[in-house]
Order: sequence, then structure tokens, then C-alpha cells
Amino acid sequence: MTVAITAGLLVFGAVYLMMKREMLRVILGFILLGHAGNIVLMAAGGTSRRDLPYGSPEDLSTIADPLPQAFVLTAIVIAFSITIVMLVLAVTGNDDDDTAATAQEVQE
Repeated sequence: MTVAITAGLLVFGAVYLMMKREMLRVILGFILLGHAGNIVLMAAGGTSRRDLPYGSPEDLSTIADPLPQAFVLTAIVIAFSITIVMLVLAVTGNDDDDTAATAQEVQE
């Protein structure tokens, strides 16, 4: 239950940040969304019914599933590279990318 609440809060924060117009907030929203996806992937591996990754050899049914862990590790690397690309695009953007202009400034 805690994992679901945590993932829900991260998705809520991501959607809230991505609704803003500033590029940095959108990037932070994507980061939060990536973290929420990682938590959902780890929850798919059965966090409540599994033991440590290296369990006892006599009871193999309690050993943690390594496949969701591998997916999360891959997702972390991909999210990091996407974050770097988005940050570079935000820094090298043009000066006319100002999205915080008011309606009065647009009319002038």
C-alpha cells in the first residue's frame, strides 16, 4: 500500500510540474515520472512477498525476482541520459523561448 501511495504522489507531482510552462519544471516533472515508473516496476516484482536478493539455498521461493531489478537499473540509465539531453536543450535554447510572458507583454 505504501508503494502505491508513493508512486501516486510522484505521478501527481510530475503532472503538476509538467503543467507549468518553464522548461526546468518540465524536466523535473519528467524526473519524478521516471522515479514513479521505477517504483511501479519494483512493486511488480512483489516487494511484500519476497526476501533479500540472496536468500537461503534451501528455500528458493523467497528469493527476490531479479528481472524487475534489471528493468529498474536500465530505466535509471535511460532516465539519466534523457535528463541530460533535456537539460542541454534547455540551456542552449534561444532567448525568445521565454514562456513566462504576460498577456500585456504579448500585446505590445
